[in-house]
Amino acid sequence: MSITVLKPGLQTTIQSRPRIGLRHLGVPASGAADPLSLALANRLVGNAWDVSALEAALLGPTLRFDVSCAFAITGARAAASLNGDPVAYHETCYAEPGDELATGATEIGARFYVAIPGGFSGDDVLGSQSTYLSGELGGMKGRALQEGDRLQISPLSVEKQRSPDEFTPPMSSTWALRACASFETHQLFDDARDQLFETNWIVGRRADRMGLQLDGPKLDVSSSGRMPSAAVFPGTVQCPESGSPYVLSVDAGTVGGYPRVAQVIRADRHLLGQLRPGDHVRLLLRDQRLAVDELRAKLDYWRTWLEDIEQII
Repeated sequence: MSITVLKPGLQTTIQSRPRIGLRHLGVPASGAADPLSLALANRLVGNAWDVSALEAALLGPTLRFDVSCAFAITGARAAASLNGDPVAYHETCYAEPGDELATGATEIGARFYVAIPGGFSGDDVLGSQSTYLSGELGGMKGRALQEGDRLQISPLSVEKQRSPDEFTPPMSSTWALRACASFETHQLFDDARDQLFETNWIVGRRADRMGLQLDGPKLDVSSSGRMPSAAVFPGTVQCPESGSPYVLSVDAGTVGGYPRVAQVIRADRHLLGQLRPGDHVRLLLRDQRLAVDELRAKLDYWRTWLEDIEQII
């Protein structure tokens, strides 16, 4: 039983859980760029939060179902239709053999997720089926989907569900990311530190699963932008010698040689997967204690719908 890829979209990959505990070996976490949207899609088709699903970036795929199958779509907003009829987001939908699901360009947000009961079969590498494109690991032979790929599935029967309105995250082109100071924030001159947290940044064209460049004023940093390599994580904001901040995302490496001037707090890291070129971003300064309090509040909010929320974000 399978689903056939008629059109692959811009960059559609199989994604599931991150790879945990391997950073000391140089293996990035990877996984879904927006794990909250992944979990919400899986919730609607009866899966555990981290069952493998399709992640589509900016332009989605067209798929043909070769078997009766339920599916759900969450995340960035894009037109979606089943045999020409509109498909709703955030609810369980059903396809029959021969049906074609067509998805278009995202209108707001960067990535959406397509989940089916039981998930998509992908290569399991180092404890995850998630595709890590730079390392050619996991998913469909470590690459994005291509025309003609046949995705092996084992669909299960599930009842129709719909995400409650309060658990349907809004998409936007303007984002606020809470962030703490980091190890080398002190290397920014006073004016540059103020600019980092007071500028309405614009996401530049250099934006992918590795990270996002923020365009705006050039920041003055005392290290000339370079330093010995040190540990970095998803959400780390580096300041290279160009003076343009760069926010690391899920596929970024494990070490870097640029000053770490901020760290997006854990509660907001999943939002990085929805930022796209041209979006506006404001970094909101938090101290560590407040960051922990805000994470706890967010976990408490989501726990009634996603019981594994501590693992998701």
